[in-house]
Amino acid sequence: MFLASVFKDLFAFDFLQYALLAGLLVGLLAPLIGTVVVIRRISFIADTLSHFSLAGVCIGVFLSKLINWKIFDPLFMGIVFSILGTFVIEKLRGFYKNYKELSMPIVMSCGVALSGLFISLSNNIDSKYTNSLLFGSILSVSSTDLITIIIITVIVFIFIMFTYKKIVTLCFDEVYARVSGINVKLLQLGLTIILALVISLFIDIVGVLLIASLMIIPVASAILIGDSFLNTVVSSIVFSEVSLVSGFVISYHANVTTGPVIIIINILILIVIMLIKKIRSSIASKKK
Repeated sequence: MFLASVFKDLFAFDFLQYALLAGLLVGLLAPLIGTVVVIRRISFIADTLSHFSLAGVCIGVFLSKLINWKIFDPLFMGIVFSILGTFVIEKLRGFYKNYKELSMPIVMSCGVALSGLFISLSNNIDSKYTNSLLFGSILSVSSTDLITIIIITVIVFIFIMFTYKKIVTLCFDEVYARVSGINVKLLQLGLTIILALVISLFIDIVGVLLIASLMIIPVASAILIGDSFLNTVVSSIVFSEVSLVSGFVISYHANVTTGPVIIIINILILIVIMLIKKIRSSIASKKK
């Protein structure tokens, strides 16, 4: 009855179909980019860009109410600010060559400050909308949002397909990547822009506060069982899709926010894998 009611509504309402399709696409994108982020040890950049992207969304809401132009669409402004954040981070890294990690808290602080300012200036923003920005509202995904997600998914897969070997080399040995003739700076910039695009899409799905979790936790689970880069990517995608679909179904039935449910399921998967690893390790040590 539980699943039957969900699937019955799924075929009856377009917004549920949009939400599920968007979730499935995000389930592919999040671990795909998250694996690169984790292996390169730059996980904090996901949080940074998500907060800067939120600033773009809030400014977009403010300007769209002030000036009724389509160019100020909140989702579009979020994408613009997310990409802008990558360039700001790179510029700041140039100023702090011995303390490059300082660039990210600076950009994050700026994003949080701008978000708070423009939320307060936009008097008509209600608490429900603010809550969806922070924790996501997958059911609010429109047909336009879905088309944007599909386009960006295609762009990401084309980029990954043509640069896969270079990305793997960069992830495991940056020095060798430089020596072998790979334009590391350009590839890093491309990856960061792709990351920015993906993060800007996640705001509607899981919200700013949970974006990094969606990208990192499935990869953290996959690393424990994967024995290669490709296996880790595939495993993390499986975990991500399981958590997204089950989180979608549970949250819809329980009438709660989807984003937190998805992350909790991801954490439960991680805990189960850790327990299995611990039990196997104990059995192996006893046999010795």
